[in-house]
Amino acid sequence: MAINFDLNDLQAFRAVAQLSSFRRAAESIHISQPALSRRIDKLEDALGVKLFERSTRRVALTNVGRAFARDAERILDDLDNALLGIRDVASSSLGHVTIACVPSAAYYFMPEVISRYHKAFPRIRISVLDASANEVLAAVVNGDADFGLNFIGSQEPNIEFKLLLQERYVAACRRDHPLAGKKRVTWRELYEYDYIAVGKVSGNRLLLDQALTGLPQRPPSICETQHVTTMIGLVEAGLGVAAVPTMAMPGGDHPVLTSVPLVEPAVSRRVGMIRSKARPLSPAAAQLYRFVAEMKTTSRRRVAG
Repeated sequence: MAINFDLNDLQAFRAVAQLSSFRRAAESIHISQPALSRRIDKLEDALGVKLFERSTRRVALTNVGRAFARDAERILDDLDNALLGIRDVASSSLGHVTIACVPSAAYYFMPEVISRYHKAFPRIRISVLDASANEVLAAVVNGDADFGLNFIGSQEPNIEFKLLLQERYVAACRRDHPLAGKKRVTWRELYEYDYIAVGKVSGNRLLLDQALTGLPQRPPSICETQHVTTMIGLVEAGLGVAAVPTMAMPGGDHPVLTSVPLVEPAVSRRVGMIRSKARPLSPAAAQLYRFVAEMKTTSRRRVAG
């Protein structure tokens, strides 16, 4: 018996099944929504069953659709694994992986990882969603990203958190600033100078507020930003000092910026990879996940240095 559908139809079905949205599924596989609907209609006609219950507000798998989704996922993953395992084919494989990460991790981890991955799989496209910690977590939970790099998520019941490193917060300042010559700086000393802070919606702000509850009332900052990388730019411009995670700082040979360990208390954050426990990684995403994990030892040495 001939079945009149192809891999493109299966990929469209998987996207809708995972995202529960025709619009988001169409965006994820880079086709128009009408084209996606035609692929689903073609697949349902070929199988002679209804795979989705559709309304103006929601899309849900039917009982038959749920059973077929498991088989379709296995078929597509087996094929991807087979292709990725063949060197000549892997180098020409098409695909798309989306990773969400906080900006400091995007700056610190991703250039080397993406370079290595691109050499191995030059035709697999990578999208990097650099966003706040809360937005990164939401992107992974909602399926907008295959996995993420974040410092929150370890307490989420449906999220797997794989630790990469633990890093301390440091005082970022210009080399000509009075704090630059110190071996360590207390938080009270830091707040004696004009300082730049992250806004209240930032995951870094929440972490620092919790860690510094024992300190007396802090003076107001002269400026607030949403991202640590923006703070670094303002520090470089001479607007003040800032408390930032180690990985956000440029290398020690930077001509303008330097950092000093912050103490009393020493505050650190745990950076790791997050992924949904309910949604398996595609073979292409699993390969990128492995590449990031392999940065673990190197990254720890660099942060310690």
